[in-house]
Amino acid sequence: MVDPAAHPVVEPALPATPHRLVYLGTPAMAVPPLRALVTAGFDVALVVTRVDTRRGRGTDTSPSPVKAAALELGIPVSHDVDDVLAADADLGVVVAFGRLIRPHLLAGLPFVNLHFSLLPRWRGAAPVERALLAGDDRTGVCLMRLEAGLDTGPVHARVEVPITADATGDSLRRLLVDVGTDLLVDQLRHGIGPGTVQDGEVTYAAKLTTDDLHLDWSRPAVERHRQVRLGGAWTTWRGKRLKVHAADLLDGDGVGAEVAADGAVGGLRLTTVQPEGKGPMSWRDLANGARITAPEILGT
Repeated sequence: MVDPAAHPVVEPALPATPHRLVYLGTPAMAVPPLRALVTAGFDVALVVTRVDTRRGRGTDTSPSPVKAAALELGIPVSHDVDDVLAADADLGVVVAFGRLIRPHLLAGLPFVNLHFSLLPRWRGAAPVERALLAGDDRTGVCLMRLEAGLDTGPVHARVEVPITADATGDSLRRLLVDVGTDLLVDQLRHGIGPGTVQDGEVTYAAKLTTDDLHLDWSRPAVERHRQVRLGGAWTTWRGKRLKVHAADLLDGDGVGAEVAADGAVGGLRLTTVQPEGKGPMSWRDLANGARITAPEILGT
């Protein structure tokens, strides 16, 4: 995080209705806003994204989803953020870029950021994931002015969305991207609204680790169910890793690691799993193939 007091920045004014943009983004969720801006008639002069990553064990590399989309759209691409200053743009648009914008860039070009939370709750790298894991009943999208602090800038527009009991990480991201894309295009087309200072309790959305998705069978089932819904949840079974792709919630307060032949364990019923070295399968198929006839213990 950049300390604004240590790096004072005189930021240029936001244009009322920008026309020539630079776009900074990386993952798949940043592709729909880019495409929508182009479709809406904005001149995207440059896209900045991460460098290509190596694919597998060979020397072949893969572009980021945003780079692939930009090349398809005929937009120049750079991996050097400083190139935005030479693009003759009047606004920078940041969507899931994954890197802080340094003070000298903020002094040279105004930036807005499409952030997928209700700021100041869940500032940082993983706002969608943290909102779902925490059991929040709502989240949203903010269009905010970028400044030197981590997601501290004034909010120009926001939209709230509910987090339903059956929402998954994928479905929530899709909803927020759809809502955020409409918000971004509307604001840039009709004029960016006045900024409002963020108000409320500040929380930070640290990047997820493998431990965040490890199923702890001593925790309430409702918490573990949220891990499963987020995607990537795992435990161990017969000494090997077992991914849990889907499960039904039976008892929100349930605990315990003893799994029955029908997949019931600690307030959940496992429905889709993936043993180490194999593809996803139903629990029923796993139980039949592994000859599970008596309760076994997960997490060992």
